[in-house]
Amino acid sequence: MVKADGRIFEWESPDNIRTDFLETFEFDSPNQYIKTETNEFIASCPFSGLPDIGRLIIEYYPEGGKCIELKSLKYYIVSFRNVGLFQEGVTKRIYHDLKDKLSTDRLKVTTIYNTRGGFDTTCSEGEL
Repeated sequence: MVKADGRIFEWESPDNIRTDFLETFEFDSPNQYIKTETNEFIASCPFSGLPDIGRLIIEYYPEGGKCIELKSLKYYIVSFRNVGLFQEGVTKRIYHDLKDKLSTDRLKVTTIYNTRGGFDTTCSEGEL
């Protein structure tokens, strides 16, 4: 819980991020570059309690023989809405969750947040 200008915002613990929603399907093309993105990403700042809205880009090579199923990815991403995590931590968390699920080291997660307080923030974790 955080107090911001007389307001109180509550959010869930990062333990409530629904990694169990993530599903994969088998795919045998380890050198195929896959990129998926959304402009509908929302998380909550634990300092201000305000929403962090932005673009999420996921790039990977399915070296582990798996691809992420997109509907399950959407449900997983929506589970961040009520969780208080800093922007950098959100990017890191998504990277590690997907790395575990996809069994690949060739993964990059980028978050590009909308301007807030006069600052533009882009976070990247991993490399292709």
